[in-house]
Amino acid sequence: MANNLLHRHVLEDHISGFENDPNPNHLVVVRRPVIFSVLAHVGHEAAVAESLRKAEDIVPRFCGPSEWLAVSQTARAETVASVLSGMTGASFADQSDGKVLLVISGPSVRQILARCVAVDLHPDVFAQRQSANMMCCHVAANVARTGPDTFEIIVPRPVAGSAFDELMEMGREHALSRSFSD
Repeated sequence: MANNLLHRHVLEDHISGFENDPNPNHLVVVRRPVIFSVLAHVGHEAAVAESLRKAEDIVPRFCGPSEWLAVSQTARAETVASVLSGMTGASFADQSDGKVLLVISGPSVRQILARCVAVDLHPDVFAQRQSANMMCCHVAANVARTGPDTFEIIVPRPVAGSAFDELMEMGREHALSRSFSD
């Protein structure tokens, strides 16, 4: 019983019992993503950025000058830590237990997010693979465009419920559905 509590997701009560087949507009809560903060030491910014870009099974999310999130939905934390420890001029910390990864997609995703962020998400302005720190649903978040109509949102665990509830409210008129990842 105690082991189940250790792996209980912070949004379990927000979704369990309400999961349904995905509508065209859908919000997925990723159960166990691996998320590391990565900081480049002075003079190593370009090398760290390039190493992150080339790393297998790791997707870098730009946060600010010399700062990224290294995100993986396929690799284990130990694997990501091993890759990051091989980078010269970088410091890193595992943030997986302190962050929640949400994936929102669908034809109305920009209309939904327009109610939650003060950033222009038009494809000509916010390109695929682009990410930035911003306020999303009144919460500090990292938002990344990962596909034509897909965005990933990383929020701190303590406020994930608030961000999730607001996203669902903003997506209600677009029939936004929700589920956990497999």
